[in-house]
Parts: sequence; C-alpha cells; structure tokens
Amino acid sequence: MMKKVVVVGGGITGLTTMYQLDKLKRELDLDIKLTLVERDNQLGGKIKTVKQRPFIMETGADSIVARNEGVLPLIQELKIEDELVYNETGTSFIYTNGKLHKIPEDSVFGIPMSVDSLMESTLVSEEGKRKALMDFEIPNTSFTKESSVGEFLEAYLGRELVENQIAPVLSGVYSGKLEDLTMATTLPYLLEYKNRYGSIIQGLGANKEKFKSSSKGKFISFRSGLSTLIDRMEAIILDAELLKGVEIVSLKKGDGKYDLTLTNSKMIEADYVVFATTHDVTQKIFNDSRLNPDFDRLKNSSLTSIYVGFELKDEVLPEDGTGFITSHGSDVVCDACTWTSRKWKHTSERHELLVRLFYKSSNTFYDELKELSEEELIKVALDDILKSLGVAEPPSSVKVTNWNKLMPNYHLEHGQAVDSLQQSLKDDYPNVLLAGASYFGVGIGACIKNGKDTAAAIVEKITG
Repeated sequence: MMKKVVVVGGGITGLTTMYQLDKLKRELDLDIKLTLVERDNQLGGKIKTVKQRPFIMETGADSIVARNEGVLPLIQELKIEDELVYNETGTSFIYTNGKLHKIPEDSVFGIPMSVDSLMESTLVSEEGKRKALMDFEIPNTSFTKESSVGEFLEAYLGRELVENQIAPVLSGVYSGKLEDLTMATTLPYLLEYKNRYGSIIQGLGANKEKFKSSSKGKFISFRSGLSTLIDRMEAIILDAELLKGVEIVSLKKGDGKYDLTLTNSKMIEADYVVFATTHDVTQKIFNDSRLNPDFDRLKNSSLTSIYVGFELKDEVLPEDGTGFITSHGSDVVCDACTWTSRKWKHTSERHELLVRLFYKSSNTFYDELKELSEEELIKVALDDILKSLGVAEPPSSVKVTNWNKLMPNYHLEHGQAVDSLQQSLKDDYPNVLLAGASYFGVGIGACIKNGKDTAAAIVEKITG
C-alpha cells in the first residue's frame, strides 16, 4: 500500500531530505508519494545567492565546511565538483581600541595552541598572559560537557584572554554569550584535552596538525554562488511534488495518518511528516499546548548582514587579511566584517573591494539598529568601514539582509529540550520527525547530514 511522505520546509535540510527520499525511492523501488511544501517562491531557505555585477553576494551562509561528513560525496553525486571554489587563507584580526590586532596564527577560535602563540598576542597584557599560564597548573575537578564553555575557559585561561581574544571569535561562531553555551554544543574536545593533558593549551598543541589541516582552504563554495547546490538538487529530484509559495497552517492527527492544511485551504494527507522548519513555525503548526513548554525552551537570535562593494581595488586591505571580529566596547558597531573579495576571489570579477558586515542581536546596539531604515543601516555600515579600513569612497553596490529570529541559539537547556520534544513526538505523534538547524546542528554540512539521516530513518520505518 502506497505511503505518503510530506516534508515541510525547503531549506537545505528539507531539500536534502527530499532529494535523498527521491533517490531511495528509485533505488529500492518504494511505493511512496513524496511532497515538499515551501512557503517561499524559491527553495534554499537561508541559502540565496544575489548577483550585482561585478559582485556575487550570499544573503545567508557564505560557505560550507568541506570536511563535514557527506558534503563532498553529495557534491560529486550531483556532478557539480567542477564548480567548486575554495577560500583564500590569510590573517584574521580583532578590532579593538581603534586598531586591528592580528589573531595569533597558532590558535583555534582565539585559543592559543602554544605558549609562544599566547606571548605574541597584542590583545592581552603581561598580567593576562601570566594568568593564562595557570592552565598548566590547575587541574579540572568539576567541569563536565554540560558546563558553560565560558566559565570553563575563564577558570583556566583567565578573564582577560577570554574576553579580549577568545569570546569575540567564539561568540561570532555560535551566536551567543559564552556563559550561556555548553561545552557539549560548542567545543567538547577542549574538556577532553584538559582532562587528558592537564592543560587546554598543551592539548591543542598536541593535536595541532588536526586543526591546521582542517582550517586552511577547507571552506567551499561554487563559482556562481551557493545557490548552485540548491538549484542542482531541485533539478535532479525526479519523482516528487514540490509545492512553492504555499504554507502549512495546521496538522491534525487521524487514524494512523495526518491531515495537513495549506494556506490555500487545500489538504494533504500524510503517513510520515518531516518538519524542517524553524522551531517557532513548527510549534505554531502543531498548536499543541503539551509541546509548548519544550518548544518555548528553544531560542532564536537575529542577524543583519550588509554587503558593501566599491569601485576600488581590494589592495587597500591589510596585506594577507581576510576580515576582523569586533571586541566588546569598540567604536565600530558591527560584530564582524568579512573582506569577501579577498577571502572569496570568485565574488569580485575585477578584484574590486567587497566587504560584508554582520550585526547580531547580541550586539549592545541591536535594539537601536533594528529600528533603522535600510538607508540608515547603510550609513552605519559605511561609518564602520571608514573607521576600520579608512575607506571613504561612496559604494557601488549594497545589499542588506535581515534574518529576524531565524538564527538558532544553542543555550544550556537546548539539548534537553530537543530530547524531550523527540520523546513527546514519539509518544503522541508517531512518524512525525523534526529536522534542521533548530535542533541538530548549525551549518550547511550539519544540515546535509541531518537531511540524509532523516530520509534514511523514514525509509527504515517504511521498509521495516
């Protein structure tokens, strides 16, 4: 008897799930009907490439971590490996007190991998460096993977190193304050190193090759932008219904099946449902008070991204630099700035300057920024560029993107909330699965893996 599978959400997780289901349907000759529902008129979610010649801009993620499981095999499977481009490597900076300071090369997320790396930092005083060396003397007696990563780092490396050099980097990657993030959801290997080697610095140093080999030129995109991946997957799905521009508004459980109502008042019946939407959208569709306490424990943050391009060669940038992160209390408002034309050569066909500035909801000024018009936001960005790079020329291209409450924030209770939600669905909504960055890892690589695993789990349920 034919089974019906509906995937809600056409971002990278939902699309990967549907692509894998479509492939497995043909390989295993499965009697299933596949439907994907996406409320926007195009697939991809936060992956969207915008072209304003001579520039290529990404309104969401700008790259994929190549080493993540399944990424390169999928690209080869889709026959788009000839389109691959790798990032240029160079120095990253932290902007503080009106100056750009190099993040020591021999470091991971700003954490020194050697005593020499610690000593060469211009971001930490001599007293701060002495306190960081206590890492070699103080053993771990209380921290676990569920402990705060901020408290863990500060206990052994001291407040100054954490605040001035580590927190700007880590907070940028994980979109949150370090005291609110667990070891488990950020850098669990640091705890392992501390316990095994007696020192975070020594542990990183002993495993230095792992980090060096995985950070140099290992981020990937495509010559025509990341949308290449989305467009190719959509084109290669052969036997599934892709509904765009419509939204699921409710889910009702019937006798072993589910009825999904669309915004156009049409109904879809499903035996299996995958929600690859953000947790707040999924919560609204369920409209089940029993699930609300766990859904309410999940949090999102916001982000405004501003690209600015100039008719100016990017040689004006510091030599071998690829961007900077801003320290707390700086005169520059942005949280970070990627020198896109330097880091990604394919984004600027004439090697003209293209930079991308990020303003996060954790930013002290974000409440003021979110009330500004697009024109006013551009003025803030231009002022930040003037202060940090000394560039005063008028821009030739600008692209502002607001991701309002769409960036998952993995705080201390995140894992518990996800586990509890999954158990509730198993008990009360069998064959309804959660997927995506709201629950199982941020980044395109994590979403691709989650989509593949989700498709495999559904096929296993169908085939037994």
